[in-house]
Amino acid sequence: MKRALISVSDKTGIVPLAQTLRARGVEIVSTGGTAGTLRDAGVPVTDVSDVTGFPECLDGRVKTLHPAVHGGLLAMRSNPKHMEKLDELGIQPIDLIVINLYPFRQTIAKPGVTLNEAIENIDIGGPTMLRAAAKNWQDVVVIVDPADYGAVLGELERDGAVSRDTRFALACKVFEHTAAYDAMIAGYMDRQRGVTFPDTLTLTFEKQQDLRYGENPHQRAMFYRETGDLSGTLCAARQLHGKELSYNNISDTNGALDLLREFDETCVIGVKHGNPCGVGVGETVFEAWQKAYLADSVSIFGGIVVTNGTLDRQTAAEINRIFIEIVVAPEYEEEALRVLKKKKNIRLLELPGLGRPMPAGTLDMKKVSGGLLVQEMDLGLLADEGLRVVTRRAPTPAEMKDLLLAWRIVKHVKSNGIVLAKDGQSLGIGPGQVNRIWATQQAIERAGERAKGASLASDAFFPFDDCVNAAAGAGVIAIIQPGGSINDADSIAAADAAGIAMVFTGMRHFKHS
Repeated sequence: MKRALISVSDKTGIVPLAQTLRARGVEIVSTGGTAGTLRDAGVPVTDVSDVTGFPECLDGRVKTLHPAVHGGLLAMRSNPKHMEKLDELGIQPIDLIVINLYPFRQTIAKPGVTLNEAIENIDIGGPTMLRAAAKNWQDVVVIVDPADYGAVLGELERDGAVSRDTRFALACKVFEHTAAYDAMIAGYMDRQRGVTFPDTLTLTFEKQQDLRYGENPHQRAMFYRETGDLSGTLCAARQLHGKELSYNNISDTNGALDLLREFDETCVIGVKHGNPCGVGVGETVFEAWQKAYLADSVSIFGGIVVTNGTLDRQTAAEINRIFIEIVVAPEYEEEALRVLKKKKNIRLLELPGLGRPMPAGTLDMKKVSGGLLVQEMDLGLLADEGLRVVTRRAPTPAEMKDLLLAWRIVKHVKSNGIVLAKDGQSLGIGPGQVNRIWATQQAIERAGERAKGASLASDAFFPFDDCVNAAAGAGVIAIIQPGGSINDADSIAAADAAGIAMVFTGMRHFKHS
């Protein structure tokens, strides 16, 4: 290894790397700010303009786009004609390049950034050199990530060379990096045009966590995070205690947080296997916990608990009375943490801003064999025209409050879904049934005697009046549903006959996965 080209925006670790290379007799070629940083540290540097014989120009837009650079990167050392051509043209091979790209992601994350500012932070020469070096990986070592400096220097010190396997792995990392970089730019450009669903969808995700397995032990799994602002999402949570999250933990907790975003008031939600099993709203977290727990004290065992309030010692003590997999809160009292940490395996996550609404246009995705289903996330609650009372009796203010609570919950229950609620508490949840009457019967059975005087929500319209009749028989006094069935008149008539107040929302909330 005789010559290295170094040009980085992230200067982390670059001086020790360059110093070690120089100590091994490697010539350092560099550009702009990187060259200045190395010189300031006493590392001799050759300017790239001295290599190309051409000055940097166009405000630095053109500096490495030159045959003296790319010939040195792309020449195959095992090809005599390539090497003869380099000699003929007076081009020296480049054996190692260390490059990371203009900070496009950091630029577009800044408040008020302009399109021109973003454009100026699109790197051209960097990706070109990276791709050239990665293509010629058998002859050129290419480093795009400061985390790899140590491994490369370690092999040089131990073996005097970088192994074939390491070279290939570094080249693969380059193509991952440049693909993600281009995808990020494409996504930003589409957003500037107001395009949500482009003809070609390019996505960028970065590894967040290795998972032990997927939904089942025989399935491999990984957790990836998006780029950009992730505050308020599970990706931004800080784990304070317990084992690492599993695939199912992450999936179920994400669903719990989606439901929690529906609430401004103090709320506690219990989730089991992707469905809410208990929801409580109260003046305090403890009151909300009691309601959520008593809503279904059987199903919450082994479940996930999330709250949008500070978790206190009293609530922590009650949570510890049963087996809970995960607790998520924006913050914890110190005493609450001490209590909860007495259990070795409970996962405790701190997530400030967890109730923050998701931005409009957030995408929801589902992989299917051979393709990808993409839709806008369901961020609505009611149709623009609002609620419409369709029965002779209108709901009282208290009943309307119960109806809206049940409606917020049922939005996040697997279809077909039915929810009974009263006085800030879910009473019965019937999730994921293949017909609506079974979901209704399940929710009523779960509520038991508490169904009397409760309000009921259905995520989609009633195809028949059987659900209304079942609700009436259980003592339900108000119903909220989207409406829109050809048999709406039958359901309305059944409600009127039972003295039930019924409200149409004009918006359904199917949730199939």
